[in-house]
Amino acid sequence: MRFSFIRIWAILLKEVLQLRRDRLTLAMIIGVPLMQLTLFGFAINFNPKALPTAVSIADPGIFSRSIIAAMRNSSYFDLVAETRSPAEARKLLQEGKVLFVVEIPQNFSRDLVRGATPDLLMEVDATDPASSGFAIRAFDALATTALRDDLVGPLAARAQGPAPFNRVIHLLYNPESNTQYSIVPGLLAIILTMTMVLMTCMALTRERERGTYENLLAMPATPLEIMVGKIAPYVVVGMIQSTVVLVLAKYVFGVPVMGSLLLLAGALTLFIIANLAVGYTFSTIAQSQLQAMQMTVFFLLPAILLSGFAFPFAGMPGWAQDIGEILPSTHFLRIARGILLKGNDFANIMGELWPLALFTFVAGTIALLRFRRTLD
Repeated sequence: MRFSFIRIWAILLKEVLQLRRDRLTLAMIIGVPLMQLTLFGFAINFNPKALPTAVSIADPGIFSRSIIAAMRNSSYFDLVAETRSPAEARKLLQEGKVLFVVEIPQNFSRDLVRGATPDLLMEVDATDPASSGFAIRAFDALATTALRDDLVGPLAARAQGPAPFNRVIHLLYNPESNTQYSIVPGLLAIILTMTMVLMTCMALTRERERGTYENLLAMPATPLEIMVGKIAPYVVVGMIQSTVVLVLAKYVFGVPVMGSLLLLAGALTLFIIANLAVGYTFSTIAQSQLQAMQMTVFFLLPAILLSGFAFPFAGMPGWAQDIGEILPSTHFLRIARGILLKGNDFANIMGELWPLALFTFVAGTIALLRFRRTLD
């Protein structure tokens, strides 16, 4: 058979028409690059600013006000809480509501006036070392400039010399700034997101492609029973994957386990079900396994980029953080790091558990509404 450009042209036209009819694939071809450009171009920031900070003031006075004003003028700190109780400020750090706590101790002003060099303590949530490095350096720079206008008269000589107070930095929960302590718990969230969504995404599309979907519809089972039966085995698969990851995290990477593994298991179960609900929802929309895989990629990209796993969450613009707060991986990432590195209890993680539960309910409801009892 001779080589024919006419036959090539016919096949080419057939592929173009088929792609034109497959609107979901066409949308993914355009949507995925646009999403990548948007996220990498606007949402990713390696120099995060406006980081949530709490101040504990045991010695209110002119020097304390100047230090607070200097921090407010800095682009790196967003003072969201001011208290006179170090324990209250540290609780905010424990719950993940702030990344920094600055403590101005008693007799700070008196020691400065007497010529001493008092300590100014900054406690840092180091569970994600990448988000705090630039802010710590900015805080060091403030030491030489924050009190310059207040050191006048007999204290004027101190304004020109070394910093009038010592900066004491305490890195909490990860004092060695070991990135593995941050990355490995995050990998647990990403691995489960990828595998759980992908496996359940194939649940109904595989039935359609194999021609067994009609048999499934003929069964005397409700849509809820079908969904539960489809996703239940993968809950066990997800727990096995989680066990493997946690064992390796502990004994290979040396990640500390400060909190309750039972509490982590409960949060893991809810997170796995949330991702399975997403995958099942996609399987009710996709017409083929190729479309199901494309939708998985479309969901996985923001789960990696906007959850705080790969890039500092606090450094993203507001709109990107709003999207990230919707994703289950964002909340589970905070839960996993909090339990493993901080030793958080149920009260500390409750603020992350209820969004997970709400997401699971919404995704499951959409999946049930989307389920079709016909082949069309």
